[in-house]
Amino acid sequence: MSSPRLCLATIPSAPFAENSYVANLEGRSDCLIVDPGLEPDKIIDYVTEQGLTPVALLITHGHADHIAGNFALRERWPACPIVIGREEAPKLTSADLNLSKSFGAPITSPAADVTLEEGEVFELAGLELEARLIPGHSTGHMVYIARKHEPVVVFGGDVLFAGSIGRTDFPGGSFDALAAGIHTKLFTLPDDTIILSGHGPATTVGDEKQDNPFVGRPAGWRG
Repeated sequence: MSSPRLCLATIPSAPFAENSYVANLEGRSDCLIVDPGLEPDKIIDYVTEQGLTPVALLITHGHADHIAGNFALRERWPACPIVIGREEAPKLTSADLNLSKSFGAPITSPAADVTLEEGEVFELAGLELEARLIPGHSTGHMVYIARKHEPVVVFGGDVLFAGSIGRTDFPGGSFDALAAGIHTKLFTLPDDTIILSGHGPATTVGDEKQDNPFVGRPAGWRG
């Protein structure tokens, strides 16, 4: 029996064109909000118009542009937990660690309610997700893989983009770690796997394996 259709909305926010995602299964009113950005009112308007109720704010990593909407969304839905990888949790409440202070506009978030470990499988809004740790852009960056859908869907944050990869010049950054994580934890997924990136358009594993100039064939491919 096939899984219910996954309904997705991409809500970009200025000034960094960061993608927030709202995900729900067809026929269900509970939803997941991934990486609330700097324009949370756009997310609130969409969720309200669709008659949805968020059950979690799921965070790939703690950089400011991916957590800036947390306070506003928690004010609107006070019972909605913030879920993030364990190593990234300290960034939520520190403008130094989440890099917003260095940009001259300190931003913080409520603290994490739930922290996740590498390989942990969990369910939110009817979606079964697997947390995989891929450092290199941010030390504790998680991607979240919905394996039971066809095609597989990955909430990828700032790991892999269409034709690019996440920056590795931030504190704790490492190109080698990022490339290794992409090769072993994303490029091992089916080629039609959809990567929902933190910036820019969605892409697929197959396209990036073939054409990504940083980690694809032939320049960076290690498989």
